[in-house]
Amino acid sequence: MLNSLKTFGRASMIAALAATGTTGLAHAGQTMTVHKSPTCGCCEAWIDRMEDAGFDVVARDTQFMQSIKREHGISRQFASCHTAIIGGYVIEGHVPAKEIRKLLKHQYKVNGLAVPGMPAGSPGMEMGSRKDSYNVIAFTDKKAGVFASY
Repeated sequence: MLNSLKTFGRASMIAALAATGTTGLAHAGQTMTVHKSPTCGCCEAWIDRMEDAGFDVVARDTQFMQSIKREHGISRQFASCHTAIIGGYVIEGHVPAKEIRKLLKHQYKVNGLAVPGMPAGSPGMEMGSRKDSYNVIAFTDKKAGVFASY
């Protein structure tokens, strides 16, 4: 997965994103819709973190997560357990609220953000003192790159 990301490195991704300008709005009046399995506890925990961060969240339980991911252009390499939609962006997996706010504020020209897999220590995946390193990936239909690292 990381090999495919190196073609559009962090510096060029940030430069490309920064060139798009800002709107000044964070997430006021926008509702986040989260598609998730009805039995996934970490999805519920992530939703709790988003609500704690001030997002209005509507959770939608479904047995058809693969269809949701296909519909929103989430490739297998970026997939996680839940898929959220806010402000026209796709948020895949355990993306921190800080990065979602930045995306909404600056209105970057990307399809969305993803945290592939389920890294320990990411929002909703807290496991005591265990914290895996992970990247938040910004993606379009043709490119992907590191948006933030934790």
